[in-house]
Amino acid sequence: MNKRTRSRIALLLAGVLITMMIATGCRSGENGEVYVYSYGDYFDPELIEDFQAETGIHVVLDTYDTAEEMYTVIENGATSYDAICTSDYMIQKMINNDMLAELDKSNIPELANIDDIYMEKSELFDPGNTYSVPYQAGVAGILYNTEMVGDEEIDSWEDLWNEKFSDHLVMPDSVRDAFMISLKKLGYSLNSTDEKEISAAADELIKQKPMVYKYANDSARDLLADGSASIGVVWNGEYMYTKDLNDDVEFVVPKEGSEFFIDSWIVPKDAANKKNAELWINFLCKAEVAAQNFDYLYYTCPNKAAYELIDAEYLDNEAIFPSNDTLSRCDSLTMLDDTFMDLYSNYWKQVKAN
Repeated sequence: MNKRTRSRIALLLAGVLITMMIATGCRSGENGEVYVYSYGDYFDPELIEDFQAETGIHVVLDTYDTAEEMYTVIENGATSYDAICTSDYMIQKMINNDMLAELDKSNIPELANIDDIYMEKSELFDPGNTYSVPYQAGVAGILYNTEMVGDEEIDSWEDLWNEKFSDHLVMPDSVRDAFMISLKKLGYSLNSTDEKEISAAADELIKQKPMVYKYANDSARDLLADGSASIGVVWNGEYMYTKDLNDDVEFVVPKEGSEFFIDSWIVPKDAANKKNAELWINFLCKAEVAAQNFDYLYYTCPNKAAYELIDAEYLDNEAIFPSNDTLSRCDSLTMLDDTFMDLYSNYWKQVKAN
């Protein structure tokens, strides 16, 4: 049983214990509670116990699968949370809709550990870094099996249209991520609102479709690990997981640039335990905590103070820690209004229908 499997079991048991404690009315800790809402399996579960021991604040954790699911829960107000981890474009939407509380950075002194480049990129969706603190980052790229690909050089989105890879290609089952690839291939912005560009990108995806073995998201890494596919699109945080299972895989960010993301911690405007939420965020910004999380997740760590605690073999691997030059060629998705989202959705339906 590997570390991640043990940790997942520990997280499940912790969730059962929390539920039992709430049901029986147990005291939640000398300094109260913090209700945390996060993507599933997105930090080392051992850190919950460490935070509780350090602060006396009891953590109540809920998880979700997609940012859209999280948004609906918060918008409907059915459940109240204090600290939420979510993605850049959704944070932008929540700021625009006045759903977030300004952070009291005096409660987050460890924020100084976050590398300036990630703070600057965060300003694209959170001007002034008023509402969010970077937590994990990553970039989409091409994961490929060197043995199956052979002597083909893989360095461009164009390579995903190479007929040599027919029936061995995995593409994202996501409208924005799939269109990102096609738009970048054509030299357009991944956030294009020009219908001619979006239509042209759809045409490219339709041409490619007969070659696609499967449209997949989380399972893409497994298809590449077991040799079902030779080439596909994944986030760089999946590289080490796949590499551990199949040493023949390599990862590259295409020369045209790619999609970059920052997942960050935020506090909803109606949070009942705002200070406790900020103390939770501060805890996760500690160098030793960020390093422990890196060993669990293998996504790009924005915490520069943690680098002294991370093995050099990872820091020197551009698949895990992209260079500034690579990052300069990458952009984040921005939240589009309903008109343009409908436009993308309609063209995506055409792609799937053909």
